[in-house]
Amino acid sequence: MANYTSLSQSDIRSISSKFNLNKIDSFSSLEGGLENTNYKIKSNGVSYVLSICEQKSFEKARELALLLEYLNQNNFYTSKIINTKKGNPVLLWNKKPIMIKKYIEGKIEKNFSENVLKLIGEQIAKLHIILPPSYLPNQVNYGKEKFENLKKYENNLEFQIWLNNKLEYLKPFFKINLTKSFIHSDVFYDNIIVSNDNLSVTIMDFEESAFYYRIYDVGMAIIGVCRDDNLNNIDLDKVKNLLNGYKNIINLSENELKSLKAFTIYAGASMTFWRYLNFNFTKPNSLLSNHYLELKNLTDFVEMLPEDAFNKF
Repeated sequence: MANYTSLSQSDIRSISSKFNLNKIDSFSSLEGGLENTNYKIKSNGVSYVLSICEQKSFEKARELALLLEYLNQNNFYTSKIINTKKGNPVLLWNKKPIMIKKYIEGKIEKNFSENVLKLIGEQIAKLHIILPPSYLPNQVNYGKEKFENLKKYENNLEFQIWLNNKLEYLKPFFKINLTKSFIHSDVFYDNIIVSNDNLSVTIMDFEESAFYYRIYDVGMAIIGVCRDDNLNNIDLDKVKNLLNGYKNIINLSENELKSLKAFTIYAGASMTFWRYLNFNFTKPNSLLSNHYLELKNLTDFVEMLPEDAFNKF
């Protein structure tokens, strides 16, 4: 992704000094992310990430920073915020919110080993046992409550029918008593950093966090990290490893296990909906207008699996 905001060396030094990082050894732009411009900076031999929030308000950026601080206070290892000299987690610069976080060494992978999948499952479960702060929303940003937003646009009738069919399939499962918790709701491979020795993982990017069904989070992780080597279908062995890691911390209820396939479909449909709406209407991008088809096909693949595909492990 091309950076939205270009910073000069003097800009970097000026911003960093407000965070008490007065000696800049080096800096470079970082690829990745759809909503932020990111720079890696090194100060006194320590690496940091400077993030310019291109689409968030100052209030939303501050809320995210406080959430990251809350997670670290609850011994959940993720991005660590560096406060300004005045003790603020966010700086307003040229009308845009800026955060600086400790840089986490590691790698981003698309295909995970058995051990790494178990570690991811454990981290998701550790998140689910943290008491959710009161300001977490009780809906996910692209959940079923938002599907109606498509009616605001001239849209693909075929896609609307597809989405409605998924919602009809899901309706009985929303009547089941299922546990809600602090969830990430976007556990995809590109939001996970694997340590260079493959012995730990760090889940990043908590912008979409919510107080919601924890089984939705597990289903999203199946969509996000359990695909086969070609990334076209779900690899059930990977699902088994992910769930084994999760079960090291939390035992899913019988109702949750029975609902896991449905909520994996829900997660896939939600992300498909978000991609379709975002890249065709709210932020049109001709290069990504068909980006939703990959997840649409994957969601259909999950629906074709046996009803007990995920609850027999």
